[in-house]
Amino acid sequence: MRRYRVRRSREQVRGREQPHPRSTPVARVVTTSLVLLAVPFCAAAGLRLVVSGLLWTDGNRYTTALLALTPAVTLAGGLLGVLALVLRRWWIGGVVTALVVALVAVMLPRALPADGPDTGGATVRVLSVNLFFGRVDPEAVVELVREYEVDVLTVLELHPRTATELEAAGLGELLPHQHFIPETAAAGSGIASRYPLEELGEVGGSWFRQPSARVRLDSALPVEIVAVHTVPPVTRAADWRAELRALPEATTDAPLRILSGDFNATLDHAEFRRLLGSGYADAAGQVGKGLVPTWPLRRYLPVPLATLDHIVLDARASAREVDTPDVSGGDHRAVFAEIVLPG
Repeated sequence: MRRYRVRRSREQVRGREQPHPRSTPVARVVTTSLVLLAVPFCAAAGLRLVVSGLLWTDGNRYTTALLALTPAVTLAGGLLGVLALVLRRWWIGGVVTALVVALVAVMLPRALPADGPDTGGATVRVLSVNLFFGRVDPEAVVELVREYEVDVLTVLELHPRTATELEAAGLGELLPHQHFIPETAAAGSGIASRYPLEELGEVGGSWFRQPSARVRLDSALPVEIVAVHTVPPVTRAADWRAELRALPEATTDAPLRILSGDFNATLDHAEFRRLLGSGYADAAGQVGKGLVPTWPLRRYLPVPLATLDHIVLDARASAREVDTPDVSGGDHRAVFAEIVLPG
């Protein structure tokens, strides 16, 4: 009996002398690395869920830019959470996973088709193209107009040279009614239509031109179209915020209106959600494609990261089809929407 007790006590001493698996230098490095990755993710998640989600503010130009990347941040957080759980860092994995679930819950409605209003009116097919300082292939734009049988086209960053090239490529034959305001650099914008246009004033005090026009469709109520191009928030967040607020709000007694273009904003921005809350709907979100990114379309990125381009329609109308085709030479995807108007 005495020998057994001695032997057991020696085994206990040896067991206490062995270091815990998580107290080794390698384990400490792993834990520290996971913490260093988790902290910025938690901050980004808090920015979206609390600052933008509950406080309805987007902050400065840095936080506004980060909010635009919320879907990508969520994906990265999901991978981090799985990695932490596999490595048995339960607290880190649990906190990160919980925040990922909350972010997914916020974004999930954009990926699910929503029931629009019952509409039985005319159909209008709208296309928005950012011309990337006039570098987009004009023939590619005309081909998209032809392929999607577009009724109304809005173009952003319309350079004078590009306006001439679009006409030479045959745009006037498909969309003969045009309200173009070409400018150098990125300031120009325009509207082209299959149907007669009534030119209206420019919208807001934007850095860029934002023409509007009334389109008189056959046997349908006229529709106001606005070519939207707000300043990027990374340039001046205050100006970006003011320009979004200067866009016309939707009201039931106002003419039916469609806002089409580069908003430099996503559904993760409080300012854009505030605009929609006045009585608009995001066409892509209405058909379950609200998470499809449109920018930047560059060769060194496998996919775009942010959904900056939108076709926003009056809540009395309904989106039937939405697509986001690539455009040769551009840095944004185009956005197409087939919209059914109220009868």
